[in-house]
Amino acid sequence: MDMTRYVNTFGRYLRAKHGEKVHKISVNASFTCPNRDGSKGIGGCTFCNNDSFSPKNTESGDITDQIVAAKQRVSERTKAKKFIAYFQSYSNTYGDLEDLKRYYDEALFDQDVIGLAVGTRPDCVPHPVLELLASYRDEGYEVWLELGLQSSFDESLIAINRGHGFAEYVDAVERVRKFNLNLCTHLIMGLPGEKPEDTLKTFDRVIELGVDAIKVHPLHIVKGTQLARQWKQGQVPELTLEQYTDTLAEIIRRAPDDLIFHRLTGSGERQYLLAPDWVMNKWDVLGALYRKLEAA
Repeated sequence: MDMTRYVNTFGRYLRAKHGEKVHKISVNASFTCPNRDGSKGIGGCTFCNNDSFSPKNTESGDITDQIVAAKQRVSERTKAKKFIAYFQSYSNTYGDLEDLKRYYDEALFDQDVIGLAVGTRPDCVPHPVLELLASYRDEGYEVWLELGLQSSFDESLIAINRGHGFAEYVDAVERVRKFNLNLCTHLIMGLPGEKPEDTLKTFDRVIELGVDAIKVHPLHIVKGTQLARQWKQGQVPELTLEQYTDTLAEIIRRAPDDLIFHRLTGSGERQYLLAPDWVMNKWDVLGALYRKLEAA
């Protein structure tokens, strides 16, 4: 199964640019979000339980220790020698600028770390933060800003307690473009009240605005979330594997040739996942997607 026949994967992009395999490793700098700390709300997004997707190496508060542990684990499995530090948990631009610089600098101090991927929200990327990220890019580092949009429909964003609307995303993209930063947008298929075709509409809107990459993820219903409580009450229909792969195949067909896909699916931690069961089997999902692309 050679998915690169149909998809410009992030791994292929990195290998072509850097001449060798480059692997993302997650780090946790203990950030929060404005819809958690009371700035815009409390409780966070209804689907979010950070423990359900954070790698074990990010349990330590020390970024250097996290990177050392992740490098060892990943290199044994993939033989990668170069890495991108992925600030993944919560909103990783939401803090004091000096603190952000200290965290990013610590990650880049490791000579095997060639860049940063910074996950955050559209309403947490002020000018000074973008300027800081651009300064690393200008030093020769691989820098990616990853914006969690999830949906372009404001009613959906309200339903999941996102704390921002599509307008904030549009504004963020326009400002990111002024700094010429690599931009990846996260989309979730299967949000409450949405049909798979709504994700197609969101994708079209995102592409129209201009992004370098996207990351697509099926909705996971995990323990310890408001969404789990809604699911148990029958308020959240489960996305099916066929719906997901049909819609994702159409996204791939519509994608510009130079669009990079950072992720095509996501697998859930068994101890946290409630539904849908099929997301546990990443390779089954990719296999089903590949067969649809082959049959087209």
